[in-house]
Amino acid sequence: MTAKLIDGKALAERTLAELKTRIATIAQQPHLTAVQVGENPSSRVYLQRQRAACEDIGIKYTLDELPDTTTQAQLHAHIEKLNAATSVHGIILQMPLPDGLDDFAAQQAIAPNKDVEGMTAANMGGLLCGTPNLPPCTAEAAYRIIKSLGLELRGKEVTIIGRSAIVGKPLMLLLLGDSVTPTICHTGTVDMAAHAARADILVAAAGRAGLVTAKMIKPGAVVIDVGINRVPLLDDGQPVIGENGKKKMRTVGDVDFEAALEVAGSITPVPGGVGPMTVAMLLKNTVIAAEKA
Repeated sequence: MTAKLIDGKALAERTLAELKTRIATIAQQPHLTAVQVGENPSSRVYLQRQRAACEDIGIKYTLDELPDTTTQAQLHAHIEKLNAATSVHGIILQMPLPDGLDDFAAQQAIAPNKDVEGMTAANMGGLLCGTPNLPPCTAEAAYRIIKSLGLELRGKEVTIIGRSAIVGKPLMLLLLGDSVTPTICHTGTVDMAAHAARADILVAAAGRAGLVTAKMIKPGAVVIDVGINRVPLLDDGQPVIGENGKKKMRTVGDVDFEAALEVAGSITPVPGGVGPMTVAMLLKNTVIAAEKA
């Protein structure tokens, strides 16, 4: 068996094309503002991708860069200013924040109707009540990919490895709306492999490279790999050294991809799977926020 690759990039492109059409019908141009506190080189590429995706479909994008000396009170005051700005429809707070700042408190300061990452208690509560407004982007990306496969989800066994508020918990709630039977595994789970091996749909979202082996996958199962990990590029088992003297790195997921190809029925690659759809869901939430405004 060779698993079918699930093309998240193509699905994202279709989603963005649909959003572009919707944007043309909105009286005011949707506006997404990203807030970054301090210098974080690792987020630069992500910020550039956000801007490019927004500009491609007609969303105005602004990056507010605050100094690393910003206090919690100053950060909350800046967020409140954006909450009050009628020209801003979506707010995204870049993580991680510098040491000394409370990530959770800052996220909760964002107005729920502008919380396009879906991380406020109000938006999480909507999921719990079965009335999602702006769901967490990565969880919804995984959910939309699963839905795109056209499967009958009712009664399916779904195992999610990872219980984060970003992916595991909200994805479980989204899938419960389709009457699946979910299991969430975490560091306290006894015999995680057994839970994984009975899943019709297996979602890996733990942030640990190679965590899911082929033996943990039910033959023919759908495998959604949410993990993004940077590991050394190897040649004959040895790290490849670049011209700068540093190890060359590559991006992998949580699943042993090559081995999983021989067992799974379909699988998302990393990169090119959940990642592009996550950006698309961020923009979708921004458009929804603008429409409601």
